[in-house]
This record gives sequence, C-alpha cells and structure tokens, in this order.
Amino acid sequence: MSKRRGLLIILSSPSGAGKSTLARRLRDWDPTIVFSVSATTRAPRPGEVDGTDYRFTSEAEFKTMVAEGQMLEHAHVFGNFYGSPMGPVQDAIEDGKDVLFDIDWQGAQQIANSALQDHVLSIFLLPPSISELHRRLVDRAQDDAATIARRMSKSWDEISHWDSYDYVLVNDDLDATEARLQTIVSATRLRRSQQPGMLDHVRALQTQFEDLT
Repeated sequence: MSKRRGLLIILSSPSGAGKSTLARRLRDWDPTIVFSVSATTRAPRPGEVDGTDYRFTSEAEFKTMVAEGQMLEHAHVFGNFYGSPMGPVQDAIEDGKDVLFDIDWQGAQQIANSALQDHVLSIFLLPPSISELHRRLVDRAQDDAATIARRMSKSWDEISHWDSYDYVLVNDDLDATEARLQTIVSATRLRRSQQPGMLDHVRALQTQFEDLT
C-alpha cells in the first residue's frame, strides 16, 4: 500500500496556554513533523536564515502570491505581511510529511477553508483558568507588565473561537496534554482521506474474492 498523506496540524491558543512548548514536544516525539516556514515582508533579524526561519520577500512579491492563490493564510501584523505559502506545504503532505502550524484562529480558519482543507487537523489549547494563564505569562519572564496586559486582553478574543477547531484540550497538566495530543495525531493519520492507497487495496481484495468464486 502507498504511503499516507501528511496532515496540516494547526495548534492555536492564547499566549501562555502552552502552544509553543507542546509544538516543540510534538516534534521531539516525531522528528519527521516539519514546521511550516512562513513568508514575511519584514527585514531579517540578526542570525535569521532565509528559507529556514522565514522566507523573506518583497511586499510586491507577497501580494502577487496572495493574488495568485499561493498562500494558505496571510495577515498584516505591525506593518508587515506574514503568510504560509501553499506550494511547500502541498509538496510535504504529498510526500507523507505532517506540517505543523503555530498560528492564531484567523489563520486557522483560512487554512480550514483552503484547497487543502481535507487534510487539516486543528487543535485549540485552553488554560485551566484565567488566573493560571496570567501566572504562566508572568513566570516565563519574557514580557514586561504592559505586554502581559496586552496579551491578557487579547486572550478572550482567542478563546472565544475555541469551537471552530476539531479538538480542544485543557492544558492543566503538560505531560497529560502531550499524551492526548499524540493520540489525536496518531488517530487522524489513519483517517481515510490520509490513505490514498486504500482504494487500490480494497479493489485488489475484491479481485481476489472474485477469483475465488
């Protein structure tokens, strides 16, 4: 039987709910899972490598890709454009590789409505409580108080879209959530749409059956 098709695995959550940590753990669990490399019109930062960290493009090139339907999703953020080119993702899933997206609900909806929607697996992560979400943002010590306040004010907008995802997990225990995430991915890989060779296998079984009668 031919190899399976890959999945477009979307992970979304409000800041502080554990999305980045679980994305990293998912790739540690299965290193064949690849991150989608986003295209952006912003300038490279020191140490960033074109094609690895981002695909750096001009604004004109980016807009052309959008106009020609070459973007799975795109957004304008703080004066720059960001998006997920369709070509590399399509090549990866046809090669049997899962592609991981760490994006917000708006990007998730665009991908879910794209030409590759049959291969999407979307998962939303909820915190156990708002107070715990705030504690995690403070404890990770990555942002000042004003930035944490902005992230908290945006969190409900993110959470309010929880019901547009295939699966929703409450991340109250990181190890347990990771185990549930692995189970979801493993099961979805067996979905009929991910097994292009199954029809040929069933037809072969039918031929064998007919040869016996």
